[in-house]
Amino acid sequence: MSFLTSHPILFPAFLTLLFAVPIFFLRLIWLLPPRVLEDPPPQQPLRKLGTPTHLLIVLGSGGHTAEMLAMLRNLDTAHVTRRSYIVSSGDDFSARKAVDFEQTLEERAATQDGKSSNVGPAAYSIHVVPRARRIYQPLYTAPFTSAQCFAGCLRVLLAGRKQERPDLIVTNGPATAVIVVFAALVLKFAGLAGRGKMRTVYVESFARVKRLSLSGRILVWVVDRFLVQWETLRKQLGAKAEYRGVLV
Repeated sequence: MSFLTSHPILFPAFLTLLFAVPIFFLRLIWLLPPRVLEDPPPQQPLRKLGTPTHLLIVLGSGGHTAEMLAMLRNLDTAHVTRRSYIVSSGDDFSARKAVDFEQTLEERAATQDGKSSNVGPAAYSIHVVPRARRIYQPLYTAPFTSAQCFAGCLRVLLAGRKQERPDLIVTNGPATAVIVVFAALVLKFAGLAGRGKMRTVYVESFARVKRLSLSGRILVWVVDRFLVQWETLRKQLGAKAEYRGVLV
């Protein structure tokens, strides 16, 4: 304290830091989901059933897109009224698969209802963001490309008015998913996401039986819901994960 009295110009900065640091961590703790209970209470739905939902889906190469679209095969467009897809630059395969999936939804709606509701080109959008890291890319350059990816994800998440932003973000593990989830966390921390918006769901790949992927090990602590497709993995993770059977 004698140092501060001898340097009075630093005293306001010290007081600001004294109050800002606890507030920062309290805000962060409030945002992050609880992961400490051995037998947590049953999870409540992230949104009230029947509420129109804007779903953001993160696609990725290496089988992630195929698994994701398989999980969404029974998607109810009466409930999920708007879909946004994020793909990495150069991943034309995932972009084409998203279009094919939307065409399937449109055909199904026409067959079941005799009309198309919340389907067609006006009901979805595909957003391309810079790739976080390319195959064989030197590790020392990854922070720069990841920062570009992060900026691209922020632009997608902030597009439109607050009430039009994604309600749910679902992913199953491509590298871009980690960037998207942390971008959403930053926006929620800053109060820019919108009330009740940008809730996150991570589904671990079916191929992961005994050990989480790198994306899973990072995101298990920050997403709102973390699902695995093997009971053995759920038992290993305890309260950190949920098991709802095979989803693909």
